[in-house]
Amino acid sequence: MSTDFAIRRPYTAVLLVPTGIGAAIGGYAGDAMPVARALSQVVDRLITHPNVLNGAQLYWPLSNALYTEGYGLDQFAAGEWGLRPVHQNRVGIVLDQAIEPELRIRHLQVADAARATLGLNLTDYVVTDAPLGVELRTASSGATWGTIQQPDSLLRAVEKLKHQAEADAIAVVARFPDDLGSEALQLYRHGQGVDPLAGAEAVISHLVVRTFRLPCAHAPALSPLALDPDLSPRSAAEELGYTFLPCVLVGLSRAPQLIDRHDRPQAQDIWADQVDALIVPATACGGSAILSFSQSTTQLITVQENATRLDVTADRLGLATLTVRSYLEAIGVIVAQRSGIHPQALSPYLDAIQQVAEHSEAIGLIQQL
Repeated sequence: MSTDFAIRRPYTAVLLVPTGIGAAIGGYAGDAMPVARALSQVVDRLITHPNVLNGAQLYWPLSNALYTEGYGLDQFAAGEWGLRPVHQNRVGIVLDQAIEPELRIRHLQVADAARATLGLNLTDYVVTDAPLGVELRTASSGATWGTIQQPDSLLRAVEKLKHQAEADAIAVVARFPDDLGSEALQLYRHGQGVDPLAGAEAVISHLVVRTFRLPCAHAPALSPLALDPDLSPRSAAEELGYTFLPCVLVGLSRAPQLIDRHDRPQAQDIWADQVDALIVPATACGGSAILSFSQSTTQLITVQENATRLDVTADRLGLATLTVRSYLEAIGVIVAQRSGIHPQALSPYLDAIQQVAEHSEAIGLIQQL
């Protein structure tokens, strides 16, 4: 990876895989992490969200990745907020009052382990003054979402951590229903369904970030599931123990702070107009961040192989995109752009870049390796 910042500005990419839409890559337990790891090697700065980097007890710290919650990414893309890299955050933990005493202790032991083993700076924890009451829903498309019955209780807990414990980032652990729908859960565990938790998790973190402008991510509290010998490798990270919290604490420990135009500028601040490329699944182009970036000079790259339950394509929305078949090809496009080479120049089919995926023998050979 080139670091000649003195003669050209850092190349910045955003990797988005929307939550709860059954993405073939990124719809499971951290299964988009290999994509993020590969992308991080060919860009100077990679901005992505917890859904991409969280793998329950598995994680992979990336020194040039900015772990940014989805609502914060929407505001960043719209130019309302900027990202300020940090050396470390003081992370506070919110625990749902509905979590049983033994399961609560398990999560507190995770925090102790993160301090002792990883050296993370954790402030304190607060138990909500009422059960949050998580409810799960499924849309007709198959995408998942959810609600919480007591949002005010969540916000009061976060306020305590922000003002009394001086937390810079917030990890939320809410008690999710154990009965997630047996058929949907089995499909997900076997690598065929939609994450039944993801939509509700997004609602929780969005609420915190929107209200307090603090980095936030969520870890569900669940009873351990019965052993399944036929488990899909893509779902296996969530079956390793009692908690999903370790990856959240690691991600939040260095998540960028969210700033607005009134904050005193610093040289390392990152704003939307510095983003060179946005990589998204080809059928999930309707999100707020994607629509905002589509109105800028950012190169929108859509990936066909990452199928989702949605059918919101760039063509349907009239967006100008560069379509590739795989994330391997997306990485190749970024390497070409960083080298000052137009991607079309790498193919004899110069009339439409979309044809590269269909006609380039070189790309086909790479995919077979």
